[in-house]
Amino acid sequence: MVHFPTTTAVHRRLPKEAFYKHLPLTKVLKDKFVSEVDRIVVENSLTKENLNLTADSEVKEILLLSITLKKQEFDGKVIEAIARQNPHKLVFLLVFEGSRQLALYHGKLYRTPWMDAAEVNLKPQGFSLDEIWDSFVEQIALYEERAKRADSLSVDERLALQEQILKLEKLIAKTETAAWKEPQPKKQFELYSRLREYKIKLEEIKR
Repeated sequence: MVHFPTTTAVHRRLPKEAFYKHLPLTKVLKDKFVSEVDRIVVENSLTKENLNLTADSEVKEILLLSITLKKQEFDGKVIEAIARQNPHKLVFLLVFEGSRQLALYHGKLYRTPWMDAAEVNLKPQGFSLDEIWDSFVEQIALYEERAKRADSLSVDERLALQEQILKLEKLIAKTETAAWKEPQPKKQFELYSRLREYKIKLEEIKR
């Protein structure tokens, strides 16, 4: 469930054209937006006032947008382009039939896996909009966090650590495939030695 206070409720549907017409999107992205998106609803607006917060923030407003899709294979570049150009902080709830996916842009686009509607869980946490935004980044971008005992790090430090882990995991998979296919024993030995180093480094980073 999305656990937002009732004071933040908006539930206002936006025409698709009004949503992107002032944004410098390419024709390809506009066409994808029209063909892949069924409807857009501004579900919630989180502000200092309607959340009764006392602390000031750089973030002035966070919007939750539900985007109902015509097909599940939705091009993330569309919402990434919209989020980068919008003055508000945006959280996206992508909807396709009974499945849901949360997404946001924080230096890059992050998306949770697709899940059943009942499994979606998003809750504002913090005493300022800055802290609440960080909590959303944590809940979405770090939905499947791979590092252990990373609670002492900031959200951005945890994201950087996550990126290192993901890159190493891809490198390990690529090296394993190359070693398995390599016919020459000497080169194969070199690849397996490199693979062992990558795996040791990965375990060190995860810890």
